[in-house]
Amino acid sequence: NDSRDFEPLIDRVKDVIRVYWFLGLIAFGGPTAHVGIFQDHLVRVHQWLKEDLFLELFALAQGLPGPSSSQLIISTAATHGGVLGGSIAFLMWSLPGFIVLTTASLFLYGIIDPSNPPIWLLGVPPAAVALIFKAFYGFAQKLDTLGVALAMLACAVSVLINHDENIPSNSSQIVYPVLLFGGGLLTYLDAHRSKPIGTYSKLPGQDDGPVVQTALDRKLGYKIGMEIRHGIFMFLLWLVLLVGSIALVNRGYDNKYLEIFEIFYRTGSLVFGGGVVIVPMLQNEVVPKWMTDDQFFQGLGLAQSMPGPFFNFASFLGGTYAGLPGAIVA
Repeated sequence: NDSRDFEPLIDRVKDVIRVYWFLGLIAFGGPTAHVGIFQDHLVRVHQWLKEDLFLELFALAQGLPGPSSSQLIISTAATHGGVLGGSIAFLMWSLPGFIVLTTASLFLYGIIDPSNPPIWLLGVPPAAVALIFKAFYGFAQKLDTLGVALAMLACAVSVLINHDENIPSNSSQIVYPVLLFGGGLLTYLDAHRSKPIGTYSKLPGQDDGPVVQTALDRKLGYKIGMEIRHGIFMFLLWLVLLVGSIALVNRGYDNKYLEIFEIFYRTGSLVFGGGVVIVPMLQNEVVPKWMTDDQFFQGLGLAQSMPGPFFNFASFLGGTYAGLPGAIVA
């Protein structure tokens, strides 16, 4: 790796293409499986980056909203090819599943009747539900006592949102961030107790000393090619797009593609914890206005069976509602 550290950007981008081009074709199984595939491919086979750096990027992706596996793809590629390399890696990672799901959204319901689907399609929604349960069961196995209690509370709130006639179903866009903040606050307070309920690998007050920037850190900063001011600009751009799209929709600006953009951009900005978390949020947003429950779960099953990011499900939803432009915007 050291001999390639200071190659011209175009050569480093070629390296990114060589290493990442087929991951979007072979990575089945959802975010949890994706991480293992990335680790084998990037750390052990190609020795693209060190194990500790990979784990740091993985932890960072888990702590940010949006699709964690896609963020991991972008960040690992950016450590060598900069922003351009990360963007190209994301495109190659997303494109195969995007093409299949967009094609399905455009032509599937022109061939079959959504209210009377063929026998083979009837099994897709139950399979999708099973996959969601499997994912959440896997999450629960990693939780400690406090985590299980918080998860049960969140489940109870979710049931109320979806089945209480006095609570609007779209209130999930407010409730979920509040639950995340409340869970984080309770965990923080519990960690500072003399006898915490939860299990923590490092308790407050255990200091490893000051952080010192190493030559490897400076080299990594050079290859990524971004400074703090660039990061601040991108954060402000994200915030302006989020607030602006929500404001336009709430003021009654009637545009189908703005509606699609606002729903998926807001959802992606609020979702923590992996792709399956978006399912109830999106269901509340698009059913029954854009499609039926059966169509939603049929698309969900197809998305779960595709390689690449689960968030390609958005292309199926947008394409079903507004054709190819809707899939691209979503």
